[in-house]
Amino acid sequence: MILYPNAKINLGLNVVEKRADGYHNIETVFYPIGLCDVLEVNPSETCTDYSFSSAGITIDGDPEDNLIVKAYHLLRSGYQFPPVDISLIKQIPFGAGLGGGSSDAAFMLKALNELFNLKVTTKRLEALAAKLGADCPVFIKNKPVFATGIGNVFTSIDLSLKGYYLLLIKPDIHVSTPLAYSLVTPQKPEVSLFELIKQPISQWKSNIKNDFEVSVFKAYPAIEKIKQQLYDMGAVYASMSGSGSSVYGIFSEMPEKNDLFAEHFVTAGQLQ
Repeated sequence: MILYPNAKINLGLNVVEKRADGYHNIETVFYPIGLCDVLEVNPSETCTDYSFSSAGITIDGDPEDNLIVKAYHLLRSGYQFPPVDISLIKQIPFGAGLGGGSSDAAFMLKALNELFNLKVTTKRLEALAAKLGADCPVFIKNKPVFATGIGNVFTSIDLSLKGYYLLLIKPDIHVSTPLAYSLVTPQKPEVSLFELIKQPISQWKSNIKNDFEVSVFKAYPAIEKIKQQLYDMGAVYASMSGSGSSVYGIFSEMPEKNDLFAEHFVTAGQLQ
């Protein structure tokens, strides 16, 4: 079985308050995009537990620390199914605010459920995904949602960017998420993002913000420069995704290719 775990972007991100447990409550909109990894899962004829191999972007570390393998162990702790061979072609960059690892984990749960007809409900899959990461559950239904809490409480929204085009840039810069949170002063917005996202996209530039941008741009001016370049190219809306370091622009027409971002990871395509 082959699946294509996709990335997401954040449309706006407000850090609302710091919680007693040290985490932060936020509000954001998760929107799926077409940049995908390739995940293949098949019953194994040779191993007694699982095998894992990867290609594409290098994945360092012990496979046991990979969210895909953690998803396998989590589901196998409650359901019976045979050992599997897992293969991943990694194309979503790490540390980009795109949710690639979370998506891989969620799609692994869905793959095992379908492959072995486990009949795990969508609600249960979301609950399992939540044990793997705050934004993992969003990739179960894989639809645009307004997210609150630590990014794990979802409210359906009627939002479609079909007909628009995305240009996404990921510079070779690593932004520490804990550090990014530590530099933000939490504040409840005057108007909730849930309402602002209903405005025409032409108004988003003035009203929809990512709270991480102020501190991240100060520390990494190159990221801020990319955002301005996207606006200079004609983006209707541009923003950093999550805590960075990827930056995207949404365009009414596909922008012409140029050498501005030749040194960076670049992906482009039509939004759905």
